[in-house]
Amino acid sequence: MKRTNWLLAAAAAAVLATGCADMGGPQAQSTVGGAAIGAAAGAGIAAIAGGDAWTGAAIGGVAGGVAGNIHGRQQQQRWW
Repeated sequence: MKRTNWLLAAAAAAVLATGCADMGGPQAQSTVGGAAIGAAAGAGIAAIAGGDAWTGAAIGGVAGGVAGNIHGRQQQQRWW
């Protein structure tokens, strides 16, 4: 059951990551991309550690979204 949850979370993150290419600006792309990568990583780590994959995906998604947002802001501030 835990393996199924992990696979579902990883598949959802992959589907969501494919829709990021047409978003308006590097900050939005980085935020959503970071959230998707964080959710997949969080689900994987939680599944390996024996925890709940959905909780890991939620925590990883939030952390990845925040990190992606910060990265996107830095990209927007570049002048070149």
